[in-house]
This record gives sequence, structure tokens and C-alpha cells, in this order.
Amino acid sequence: MTGKLVLENGTIFEGTLLGGMPIVGEVVFNTGMTGYQEILTDPSYADQIITLTYPLVGNYGVTREVAQSSKPYCKAMIVGELCTFPSNWQNEGTFEEYMRSHGIPCLYNVDTRAITRAIRSHGVMKGVICPTDTPQEKIDALLAQPLATDHIMRVTTKWEGRRGQDTAEFHVAVYDFGVKENILQSLENEGCRLTIFPAHTKAETVMACNPDGIFLSNGPGDPKDVPEIVEEIKKLVGQKPIFGICMGHQLIARAFGGETYKLRFGHRGSNHPVKDLDTNRVHITSQNHGYAVDEASLEGSGLRVSHRSVNDGTVEGLVHNELPIMSVQYHPEASPGPTDNVYLFERFKTLMRRG
Repeated sequence: MTGKLVLENGTIFEGTLLGGMPIVGEVVFNTGMTGYQEILTDPSYADQIITLTYPLVGNYGVTREVAQSSKPYCKAMIVGELCTFPSNWQNEGTFEEYMRSHGIPCLYNVDTRAITRAIRSHGVMKGVICPTDTPQEKIDALLAQPLATDHIMRVTTKWEGRRGQDTAEFHVAVYDFGVKENILQSLENEGCRLTIFPAHTKAETVMACNPDGIFLSNGPGDPKDVPEIVEEIKKLVGQKPIFGICMGHQLIARAFGGETYKLRFGHRGSNHPVKDLDTNRVHITSQNHGYAVDEASLEGSGLRVSHRSVNDGTVEGLVHNELPIMSVQYHPEASPGPTDNVYLFERFKTLMRRG
């Protein structure tokens, strides 16, 4: 079936479409050369249409082992060339079959780099993916729909969960705002047993499990949309060591009175250089976020910038001057280095040992 992407500024990109139902979402791009299944199953992409700039997708198939959640949360994916005959000893199926089984549309045979240039020029915008013959009035109606703001509450776990060894050195309470499997696995690998809480959990409930530390996870959407979560984080400040990644990083900043803002086209990819200001070392990082912390708003908060993006200078990490609190905007568990950023989990363990 022929299909098209219609951006809200009127630009149209035509291609071949898997899945025929018209959908609307925020169109973003990811510059990673591999990891399409990890991207597809990352809850932080909830309700977004993902454009992959690397031209060949599906060449190593899919495997359950690398999935970051139980299902894809994105609205659709746009790729250049779709490989239908993957070659990989771990392959358990084709990318096309995986997309069909989860009902996720895929537009391919598209110039994805042209789409990327459009987003870089105009900023992220809404888009509709639909069959070529879709009436314009239906497309206009979809583009007129406001985008959802309840992403975190839709992707978070619905019940309290536990994982890890009872004999683990540390007990970490995890706030699930859309946590990735690799983050949970990384914490386990570092000697932590986990109690995982839904995003709406009260601070008193978290503290009742007597954790050694508190982890605030990644997640989708605008941190301004969840002021109730910020209020719970405020209650936790000073009680236990806290480590936040991505959304967790932004919520820590807001809990201390900081502000966040939307980036023009976000940071999404696996090769973003970030400088650790404490060591002056530059690390290669994996990133997926559309919002950033306003550095000027942190004055007087007690937080200092610990990491900075080499590309655009945005805040990539925070450390509190007195309290055992740290955060990073990027994903250390995604292993882009591949081991550049494991030290962050070691720092968190050091904070927990100190209490």
C-alpha cells in the first residue's frame, strides 16, 4: 500500500505503508545506526512518530532479549529501506512481522534524511501517517487534535513489583515513569535488589519499604505535566540518596525550583558527546529527550551542573552541593561507549554506602 507522512506545515513525504489506519503524533528523529528494536520499545517514545536516519532497518531482525518493555509505545516508525531477509544468529523474526504483530504502522521507502532536515529547520511538529488516498479533511482533523499529556500515567507499571537477589548489597526503590529494562538490569548487575513503584505512588509508601536509595526513571512527555510527582519527590529529598535519569533528572531539577523547556528538535541518538565537568572527560552517550533543564533557573537551588553537552552546551547532569542527589539527562545503561558511563551507577552505590 502506498502511504504518506503529512507534517503540520504542509510538507508531504510519500512511501510504502505497513498498516492502513491514519495516525497522528509528534514527529521526531533518531540518528542511531543500530538499536531499532530498543528504540521501538522505549516507553519514552510514547505517542511519537520515530524517523530513523540510518537508511537500512531490519537487517538483523528482532529478538526478545533486547526489548526495553513488553510492547512498543510509539505511534509509528519511518525508515528508508526495510530489510525483509535479516541475517543474525539471534534473530527470532523480521522487523516487518514485529511491527504487524503489535499494530504499529511503518512508512518506508522514504527519504528519512529529508524529513530530518525538515524537523531541524522547523522544529518538532505533529504529523499524520496515512494511506495516499486519505481525504484531506480527515488529515486536517487529525492534525487539529491536541497531543496527549498523560504519557507517564499510561506507561508506568500498574502495580508494585520486586526483582533482584534478596542477598544484594543495596535495596533501591524505583519510581517507574516509563523505565527501560536495561536500567533495571544495570541496577541489578551493580548489586541492587529493586522495589518498583507506579508513578503515582506517595513518598510515604516508598519510604515504608526502607530502601537504601531511590531511583527516578526515564519516561515520556513534558515534566511540567506531572506537578503531583514533583511534590512527592520534594518529600523524599534529604531522606535517602537519589539518582535520576532523563525524566528523573528533569523532575529533580523541578523539585528544587528549577525550570525545564522544550528543545527545538531534541536529542535522540547513540553518539552524543557529553563532558563530565568533574573529570574533564568526554563520554559518548545515548540520548532520547525533547526537554532540557534551564541552567539559569538553578541559581540558589543547591544543584550544580556536573555534565554538559558538547554539541549545544545544554545541561546533561546535576549534583547537589550538600545532599546525596545526582542525575543525568542521558542513558548510561544503553552502553553507547560501550562502558563509558557505568561509573555513574558506581557513584550511586557510593552515595548509598555513605547513607
